[in-house]
Amino acid sequence: MTTSPSDAEIGRSAEPSKPIVPKSASEALRPQAGTPPPSKRSRASRNQFVVFLNFLLSTVVLAVLAGGAAVYFGKVEFEGRGPTTVDQTFMIKPSTGVQEIADQLERRGLISDARIFRLGVRAYGNDSALKAGEYEIKAGASMRDVMELLKSGKSVMYSLTIPEGLTVEQAFERIAEQEALSGDMPASLPAEGSLATDTQRFTRGTTRQSIIDKMLAHQKQMVEEIWERRSPGLPLADINAFVTLASIVEKETGRADERSRVASVFINRLKKKMRLQSDPTILYGLFGGKGRPADRPIYQSDIDKQTPYNTYQINGLPPTPIANPGRAALEAVANPSQTDDLYFVADGTGGHVFAKTLDEHNENVARWRAAQKKQAEDAAKAGANPPADDEQTPAQ
Repeated sequence: MTTSPSDAEIGRSAEPSKPIVPKSASEALRPQAGTPPPSKRSRASRNQFVVFLNFLLSTVVLAVLAGGAAVYFGKVEFEGRGPTTVDQTFMIKPSTGVQEIADQLERRGLISDARIFRLGVRAYGNDSALKAGEYEIKAGASMRDVMELLKSGKSVMYSLTIPEGLTVEQAFERIAEQEALSGDMPASLPAEGSLATDTQRFTRGTTRQSIIDKMLAHQKQMVEEIWERRSPGLPLADINAFVTLASIVEKETGRADERSRVASVFINRLKKKMRLQSDPTILYGLFGGKGRPADRPIYQSDIDKQTPYNTYQINGLPPTPIANPGRAALEAVANPSQTDDLYFVADGTGGHVFAKTLDEHNENVARWRAAQKKQAEDAAKAGANPPADDEQTPAQ
């Protein structure tokens, strides 16, 4: 049976067939063209954004690295050995800011870089912690060491020593000459014997008046405390007489082991209404608070001279102390040794020899004078000055 061709077959048959073009082997193996690239404008836009991101990221990384390096090297510099080769003092006046302190430190060669010091102080939160004062910066101190020192407030401390036995006028001379103190001296002198004889510690710029006020207060407190626990029966009318006798004991001996015995001699003499006959009172009557010149001996005419302080000529105690007594002399008078001694004279070795009777005392004086004569002869042979004849009392 014969079938008729379908419409599709008729259509396909109707289309003209394309000729088949044979390809060479090289053409058959050549790769086919792929998807075409984006337009030129789209690629450029994407590249600029990526470049910007890369630049931004690189900048951040470099900044972090640079900052880290700066912090590291700044810390090393801040904590490393400083430029100073010797100890030096550095003064900070009140209300001085960190920047000015840093600049001054750099100008003095105490730190290597003011900016690093300033940033280091800020990094440790010490902008307002540096204190005014005078500081001793050790050789090689790091900037951190300097910061900690200025933060501590441990200023350089100065000392002023007023030895026992100085008069008020002599003590005032020492106070006036102390260059680390500031301010004027008082217009008038306080009472003789009213200054504490000890060492005052202070910082530069402390006023002279404040030092004097402290010495007055200390002496007053000490005298009153010792006077309150004095032995009963002392022949001393009041606290002024107590300080006066202590000042005489202070001037008579500097040996701790014999102060209370010297005090007992004067206490015994006062009880017996005998004159004290103390050489230091002669000198105070002659020279007052200025003191005797170092090369000035005591002459017989000095002993005979009438002054309110010459205990060879007056009965009892002088009207005021003749020096500033220290604690040991005050304690010796408040609680003297229990003896019957009425005399003492120098033994030629810095101490004294004591006696109960005049005959015994005269023998001691003769030995002392013989020793003085020998010393003078030996000094003359050696071409030196003979010793001063300044230890005679009490005598009769």
